[in-house]
Amino acid sequence: MRSVIALLMLALPCAAEVAPQRAQALQHMVQQDCGSCHGLTMKGGLGRPLTAEALAHAEPEGLALIILDGVPGTAMPAWRPLLTEDEAMWIARYLKKD
Repeated sequence: MRSVIALLMLALPCAAEVAPQRAQALQHMVQQDCGSCHGLTMKGGLGRPLTAEALAHAEPEGLALIILDGVPGTAMPAWRPLLTEDEAMWIARYLKKD
């Protein structure tokens, strides 16, 4: 199982580049859409906390995969139909630095 996750992580781009206007839209999405489950302050709610402290142990590539594919059996949906891999990586890095 770990080797599958490692291979998937290699498939994601290393440099998550998005246009400044799209970055603003993604930031708004994180605050509103993610905040609806993870709390508007990202300190938790229905979903786990998404603070930099809570995510300190997580690798951005792993977070991006969770964003893209969701978590089966939980309320975490897959965002792959709406986000590119670069956008998911941008969100992962944004969450880790806030």
